[in-house]
Amino acid sequence: MTRNVQNEIERLRDEIRRHDHLYYVKNAPEISDREYDRLFAELKRLEAEHPELVTPESPTQRVSERPIETFASVSHRVPMLSIDNTYNEAELREFDKRVAKGLEGAAYDYTVDPKIDGLAISLLYEHGRLVCGATRGDGRTGDDVTANIRTIRAIPLHLEGKDVPDELEVRGEVYMPKRAFAELNALRVEQGEAEFANPRNAAAGSLKLLDARITAQRKLSFFAYSLGYSSEPFAETHWEALGRFKTLGLPVNPATEKVADIEAVLDLCHTWETKKTSLDYAVDGLVVKVNRYDQQNVLGMTGRAPKWCIAYKFAAEQAETTVESIDVQVGKSGMLTPVANLKPVKLAGTTVKRASLHNFDQLARLDVRCGDTVVIEKAGEIIPQVVDVKIKQRNLFDSKPFEIPTRCPACGGEVKKDKNEVALRCLNLKCPARLKEKLEYFVGRKQMNIDNIGPALIEQLVEKGLVKNFADLYKLTLFDLTPLEGMGVKSAGQVLDSIEISKTPSLWRFIAAFGIENVGTETAQILAKKFKDFEELRNASEKTIRIKLSSQPQKIYTFLNNPKNKIFLDNTKQEILTSSSQFDDTPVRAFIKKLKKRLLDGYKIEEINRFADNFASIESFVNAKLEEIEKALLDLIGPSVISRSIFDYFREPNNCCVIDALLATGIKPLPVKNKNTGILSGKTYVVTGEFGKGGRQIIEEMIKENGGKVGSSVSKNTSYVIVGEKPGSKLDDALKLNIKTIDKEEFLRHLQNISEN
Repeated sequence: MTRNVQNEIERLRDEIRRHDHLYYVKNAPEISDREYDRLFAELKRLEAEHPELVTPESPTQRVSERPIETFASVSHRVPMLSIDNTYNEAELREFDKRVAKGLEGAAYDYTVDPKIDGLAISLLYEHGRLVCGATRGDGRTGDDVTANIRTIRAIPLHLEGKDVPDELEVRGEVYMPKRAFAELNALRVEQGEAEFANPRNAAAGSLKLLDARITAQRKLSFFAYSLGYSSEPFAETHWEALGRFKTLGLPVNPATEKVADIEAVLDLCHTWETKKTSLDYAVDGLVVKVNRYDQQNVLGMTGRAPKWCIAYKFAAEQAETTVESIDVQVGKSGMLTPVANLKPVKLAGTTVKRASLHNFDQLARLDVRCGDTVVIEKAGEIIPQVVDVKIKQRNLFDSKPFEIPTRCPACGGEVKKDKNEVALRCLNLKCPARLKEKLEYFVGRKQMNIDNIGPALIEQLVEKGLVKNFADLYKLTLFDLTPLEGMGVKSAGQVLDSIEISKTPSLWRFIAAFGIENVGTETAQILAKKFKDFEELRNASEKTIRIKLSSQPQKIYTFLNNPKNKIFLDNTKQEILTSSSQFDDTPVRAFIKKLKKRLLDGYKIEEINRFADNFASIESFVNAKLEEIEKALLDLIGPSVISRSIFDYFREPNNCCVIDALLATGIKPLPVKNKNTGILSGKTYVVTGEFGKGGRQIIEEMIKENGGKVGSSVSKNTSYVIVGEKPGSKLDDALKLNIKTIDKEEFLRHLQNISEN
């Protein structure tokens, strides 16, 4: 290990922390997301080569590889109190009068914070290092969610500056930005899961997941809003505390204001009634606090809430309308979701025609019926939902309770509610409604990317019995397609061309296309890199899939095979073999325990012993292949919801039949190849022209994944120019230099031929 590498790692960590600070605290980013990702990738690469330099505070160490079994309880040093609420200005003035009376005429001012609709948490820092993150719980005891808190980039793992208290407890709000919320719900719809009702529920649910790797994908954020405890004097006012938070690297909501009196508070309340919808996070009110801490102490508390603080809650914008009908939608996983069809009504700037009823428990609780007058509001200013029923306006003669389905409304199949779910699911894997949803997902841009097949065509294909599973798409003919509405010979030909082109997908796209529960494109890409081909993945055990999804084996293998670690490993080996510790342990056990912090930090001694017992000697461990390390770790990596979903999917008989039929149509998923050994290694391709929606991206992706290079201009070193519709000057350059030109179909055939040979 050279000093230069250590310095570069520290430089990258400092640079990443600086950009996190600029983004989350200063709200003034200097670089693009792509540039940030490049810095992060370089740090990960260097740390993989030098695991001995990895520290718990490194930005790369936010996500734990090990799911936990349950959340431990944590006692708050200072109780996390509730806050009294009000919805009207008169009560705000009454609050101000009580403050004035309690302070006996002394001058005072207020701070006003946006009340973000998220989840309150407490962060404990010791000597500047984050050691615990806990939920509010009952106010005195909460759940230890540190592993999930560490995944939130807005929360610093280590505080900045020198003037940091030995112990500091910070209170704040974890929330999900509206954009992240919309993306998450879109993904859940794609995967056949129930949507979250609002960003708060999504944030709360994400923080209570046992697997931090899933939490890390949820794009949560954080604002610090108050001081819990400090081992030394920290600030004299709330406003000063917020300022110190910012200097320590903790993000504070820039919309927080300090005002002189209650009139200024009321002005802000009026301003925020309209301002709240323009932000990328849900705000359901304002929190008004007496600014000075000594005055807060004078005012004291009631039995449950402080007297120096009150929350002014915005009344949610609501509208009344009539339920015209109630539909039951069937998702691709079989989930049944009730939806109210409404008489169109204006709400929060949009016309609302449908509102979610979420699940049948919610529908029964509200007792929503056709013909009812209902109150709707937008949850978190986003999703319309029914919140109340005007029972007194109900026509009792015609009104009937909605009957919860006992059979699937689409296929008549059996429905069932699992004990851990509120949702009903159709159990019929051949349900036409499920099939339509699955097919839409299968042909999607991030899956098989089959152009010219949309919902309307899928509807006809399923209704007429032409397509009963994924494989049937690849058996369609002109004779099947031309009689369909909206289809002619030309458009049918385009559909068939698109289907034919999709027969050589990247392996990760093929995996993603099945819509396996909990498996999105990111997980599919990891699987494609870790398994040599589709058959290996399909036949893998649950434990093998679990190990392949973990970064732990690669971390150990990289450390052992880094030439810069050879002297260190040799010295450690010599120390073990000449010491008395071998009489208490086998040499290989003692050797691996010496490396615990570098290789197996967080694992118990008995787990390390089990791992070590897979190797006959220190030498056999040091020279182990990656596959041997993976095998030794099989029983150590904890259970995974994702690996179980994948394993179960490939064991279900109907899925097996469909997969066999798909492969029989000539589909050949292209495995990820090393850039030096890929089938296109040494070749340079230039792409010009139009290739339909997402087409260029797919072609360039295939070239890179198979070891080829994508050039930006044509030169004598160009191997091929791939030409689409309306090509540019690159085609002229290719003709001048006598470079071979091919179209998309020729490229795919060319790729398939090379692959087969």
